[in-house]
Amino acid sequence: MNLGIRWKVALGTLAAVFVGLAVAGWLVIRSVEQTELSRMAETLETSSGLAAMTLRPLFDQSGSTVPGPLLHATVRDLSQQAHLRITVIRQDGTVVADSAVPTEGLAHVENHLSRPEVAQALASGRGMDIRASQTTGERTYYVARLLSASTPAQPGISVIRLGLPLTSIDERVRHIQQDLATAFGAAFLLAMTLSLWVSRNLTKPLSEMAAAARQLAGGTPGVRLVVSSTDEVGLLAQTLNQMTDQLETKIKEVSDDRAQLLAMLIAMVEGVMVLDYRGTVVQVNPALERMFSLELTESRGRHYAELIRHEGLTALVSSVLQTRSGQGGEITLSPSGRCLRVEASIAGGSREQEACAVFVFHDITELRRLEKIRKDFVANVSHELRTPLTSIKGYVEALLDGGKDEPATATAFLEIIMRQSNRLNLILDDLLQLSQIESGQVLFRREPVDLRALLERTVAVIKPLADKKHHTIELSLPDEYWVVEGDEERLVQVFINLLENAVKYTPDQGRISMAIRNATHLRTTPPRAMIEIVVADSGIGIPEADRPRVFERFYRVDKARSRELGGTGLGLAIVKHIVEAHSGQVWVEGNTPRGSRFVVHLPVAQESSTAVSTETGSR
Repeated sequence: MNLGIRWKVALGTLAAVFVGLAVAGWLVIRSVEQTELSRMAETLETSSGLAAMTLRPLFDQSGSTVPGPLLHATVRDLSQQAHLRITVIRQDGTVVADSAVPTEGLAHVENHLSRPEVAQALASGRGMDIRASQTTGERTYYVARLLSASTPAQPGISVIRLGLPLTSIDERVRHIQQDLATAFGAAFLLAMTLSLWVSRNLTKPLSEMAAAARQLAGGTPGVRLVVSSTDEVGLLAQTLNQMTDQLETKIKEVSDDRAQLLAMLIAMVEGVMVLDYRGTVVQVNPALERMFSLELTESRGRHYAELIRHEGLTALVSSVLQTRSGQGGEITLSPSGRCLRVEASIAGGSREQEACAVFVFHDITELRRLEKIRKDFVANVSHELRTPLTSIKGYVEALLDGGKDEPATATAFLEIIMRQSNRLNLILDDLLQLSQIESGQVLFRREPVDLRALLERTVAVIKPLADKKHHTIELSLPDEYWVVEGDEERLVQVFINLLENAVKYTPDQGRISMAIRNATHLRTTPPRAMIEIVVADSGIGIPEADRPRVFERFYRVDKARSRELGGTGLGLAIVKHIVEAHSGQVWVEGNTPRGSRFVVHLPVAQESSTAVSTETGSR
């Protein structure tokens, strides 16, 4: 049974009071009873002496026998005078006279030799006992003494016994018990009232403290206790208030730290996973969820192997948890092919159960791609530059070896050297231009450009080259006045490059077309009106597998044919950067039945006209 402090204090006090009152009552009753018994013993002792003096002469007459009726009458008279029961008993235990028994009934009185007081009197001359009388049924105080020695005249008459009922004592004790019960009851009620009052006053502040502690445990802020005393309870309340202030300060600090930590975890582009010493997920951030397509609600509390199944990561995690040391490595996800750099460290306490492992996932897919592009670029640049340089070196050596002495041969060699030098110059110019565009050094004008006039101008520039191969160039322009926002000269460079490629890679008597239409089907962010320009040809076309890469530096579908036609491998890369700098898009599609379709999307012009950089946005 669970009792509160209030009831424990009250019941404990009441139990102590009850025991104290019970013991006190018992002592009082015992004292009164002992006093009364002592007084009664003195009365019986005196009365027994007087009765013995009165009866003894009846047994001292030599050779005479006391008649039974005379003895019985004498005993009855003495009993009435002294208000006592008097019994005369022979040495053998036979009752010869009893004031409480008629003469005719003496023969039926049982032998008294076994009575304690009679046996004591026969043995020592005096005897006493307190018991219920078998004759009267009352609790009686008995005193016995030796009356006379046995004589030939009166053999066996030797003991006189006086009995005084304890009715008066019992009655007095009963009255005392009643009075004590009343007094003790009143005292008990008073003690109960006082104990409840004291316990209530004692436990009320404790109850308030308990309620305040429950509110604090439930997260209720600003809980304070009223300190109304300077005793131990008041000191405890004051201490609890101080502890509450400190606790709220710590909770605020922890909450702020947690909020900052969560904000950092959410804002991090790196994925973070925290595991305990058993490999159970403690925390993950949104970046990791995106990397591995996880759900936050499903991640915490589960083993990492249930969420991420990757042989390399499993080996790394197992090694970190076993050795409890920081490690790192790279993993590649399939089928996406994403490359992740994983850095692991141990945090937490010194004990194993307190430690946790923090894994940080860096997405280095783009870095690895750029590294590959850089390697490929360096290799391509080296290759593209080495080819004309090798040719130039070879013909110069031929000239030095004697070719210069033959005018026709020298002229032919010098023409080849000139062509290769021009090719080197073109490559270097394109590389420089591309580098400047990518670094933001090239500024693009943002001004309204008449698209019809721009395309007509572009076709006019390319037409002589197309006529040499007997190509037909079709320019399909709607009646609307189309205006785009951008740098006119750079846009001209875009479409000249696309038309040149169409002319180069289209066999003689081919067909090249250029058309404009409203790209209303496109959805942009933010929403903007777009114009679509399509440059299509009936040339050799581009295989579907190569189309995503044709805008890369030095990427050629047919390298030998491209060099033969004089391409640098950088034109489409320049086109892509210029279009994207104008907030547009460019891609290539297959044409029907053969050839290629280059699609360019450009935004419709706005009212403002500013000069902007590809990197900074405005000048």
